[in-house]
Amino acid sequence: MRGEHREPEAGGGAPQVPTAASPFLVLGLGNPGPEYAWTRHNLGFMVVDELSRRHGIPVQERSRLALTGAGTLLGHPVVLAKPRTYMNLSGQAAQSLAARFLIPPSRILALVDDFTIPLGRVRVRREGGTGGHNGLASLLECLGTRAFPRLRLGIGPLTPGRDPADFVLEEFLPEEEEARKALVLRGADAVECWAEEGVEAAMNRFNASD
Repeated sequence: MRGEHREPEAGGGAPQVPTAASPFLVLGLGNPGPEYAWTRHNLGFMVVDELSRRHGIPVQERSRLALTGAGTLLGHPVVLAKPRTYMNLSGQAAQSLAARFLIPPSRILALVDDFTIPLGRVRVRREGGTGGHNGLASLLECLGTRAFPRLRLGIGPLTPGRDPADFVLEEFLPEEEEARKALVLRGADAVECWAEEGVEAAMNRFNASD
């Protein structure tokens, strides 16, 4: 087991550096711990794990704020990351990793669940607000900008009368398992398209094909 890397102190937002000098940061959002591993809220972690498997990038380097793995994705330098904070503090990990690896917001792709999108569908966005998602709210606060891309992974619809907080912290139903597996694969495909061809291509291909 590697020693724990000490992250820079949070503060000041992500550095603005030339994008050509920086790796991509693929940041899956979720909650740490085995009790959350298979919940709807942890789809971002699941997609990071699929990318780790496909591209041989172990996500094992442990710091105070995140588990990370650095490598190449289709020839592009990339950092895969899963925050060790809870969801509503995800921005602390994003900010720290951006400072450590000199990554501007435009090269940070946040992977988040979204109960307003039907299960199995994805939406790529160049930037945007929080959409009521606590993880995105933390990223906006800590990065100091809304101008970072995000991949929304559909887990909806939310059952009428259900508390969203309860819904996202439940595991997928047995009858949803095949759709979950397909969604993880589709999410990883979308990340690869974003890294290889850019956000516009990913939006055109994955948003339009639902």
